[in-house]
Amino acid sequence: MELKKYTIGMLKINKELEIAIKASLEAGKVIMQVYNTAFDVEIKDDKSPLTEADKKANHIINSYLIPTKTPIISEENKQTDYSIRKDWNKCWIVDPVDGTKEFIKRNGEFTVNIALVKNGKPVLGVIYVPVVKTIYFADVEKLKGYKVELDSHETSVKEILDKCSPLFPKGENPNPVEVVGSRSHMSQETLDYVEAIKNQGKEVEIVSKGSSLKFCLVAEGNADVYPRFAPTMEWDTAAGQAICNAVGIEVISQETSKSLLYNKENLLNPWFLVGQKNN
Repeated sequence: MELKKYTIGMLKINKELEIAIKASLEAGKVIMQVYNTAFDVEIKDDKSPLTEADKKANHIINSYLIPTKTPIISEENKQTDYSIRKDWNKCWIVDPVDGTKEFIKRNGEFTVNIALVKNGKPVLGVIYVPVVKTIYFADVEKLKGYKVELDSHETSVKEILDKCSPLFPKGENPNPVEVVGSRSHMSQETLDYVEAIKNQGKEVEIVSKGSSLKFCLVAEGNADVYPRFAPTMEWDTAAGQAICNAVGIEVISQETSKSLLYNKENLLNPWFLVGQKNN
C-alpha cells in the first residue's frame, strides 16, 4: 500500500493517520453495539477482563492496519517474539478497548487507542471515545494535535479535518495544580506525589478519569500533570504519548528520566510522569 500525504481543507495528514482515524471510528461503532447489550466478561490469564467488544474492535482495526504492511502490537493479538520485533523500525501499537474495566462499569470512560511508532518513538496517535463520539489525533513530527466532537461514528475524515480544533495545554507554574488520577489505579506513590506538590506551597485539585483520557486532559489544557506510578503496558500509553508530545507535553520514564520508548523486549512500561518540563 502506497502511503502518501494528502490535503483536505486546511490540514495535511498522511495516509497512515487517515487509516488510523478510520479504523478507530469503525471500532468505536462496533464497541457501542456491544456496550448496549448484556455482554459477557471473560478473565484472561493476566487477570484482566475481556469482552466481545475487545475482540470485535481488534478484528476491525487489524483489517485496516494489516494492508499497510507495518507490523502490529495489539493487546488482543498474539505477541510476536522480541527476536523478530527487535528488527522492526516501525510498528503500530493498538489497544482496541483501553479501559475495559470502565467499559464494564458502563461509565463511558474507555477509548480506542492506535499509535504508529518509529524507532521506539510514537509519531502518530489517535484516541477515540465512542460513548461521546470525540476523537483526538496528532502528528508528532508536525507538532500538531487536534480534537473534534462528532455526530456519528460514520463521519468522514474530510468532515473531521474540517471541524477539528487544535489542542493547547495549560501554561506553566499553575496554582492550583490539577493532577490527573485514575479511577481504578490510584496508588500510594501517586498520593505521595500529590503531597509533595502541596509541600511546595501549591494547592492541588484531583481530576479523575479512566483510560487514555488522562493523557487527553493534559494535552487539551484541562489538567496540568498525570503521574502514573502503577503498571501500564505499551498499548495503554503509545497513542496518548503521541498526542501529548505533539503539543509539547512530555511523557517521562521515572527509571531513565527520558521519554517512554516502545517495542521494548518487555512491553510493560516503567512508571512515568506526563507534564511540562517544569513539572
